[in-house]
Amino acid sequence: MTTYHEFPQQDIEQLVETARAHYAERNLLAVPPQDLMLEATPMILGETCISVTVEDGKICLTIPIVDKKICFPIPPSIPNGTAAKACVKICTTLGFPTGACVTITALGIQVVHQCFGKC
Repeated sequence: MTTYHEFPQQDIEQLVETARAHYAERNLLAVPPQDLMLEATPMILGETCISVTVEDGKICLTIPIVDKKICFPIPPSIPNGTAAKACVKICTTLGFPTGACVTITALGIQVVHQCFGKC
């Protein structure tokens, strides 16, 4: 049975709230539309990480914000049972969560990086 590792929900909520507070403080509703366009690009905020282990040549995660369960392939040079680290960064636009970027490292090297949603 496949194990899907999850990132701490409290950490994700804190990152989203930090983005909301940042944009609320700037009162973007009062900004002219032509200036608002410059603000409407994704901001990647923070990072939270968990320890994981390579199982059957993959690492399976539940991706926050997009709420998907995904297994990432791990190169054969990294054997099963190897300790790894999975990190997620939250993407926001004008303070609203729009996606997430996942990075997996093992044996001191980045083996996977993929973004989901609008990042």
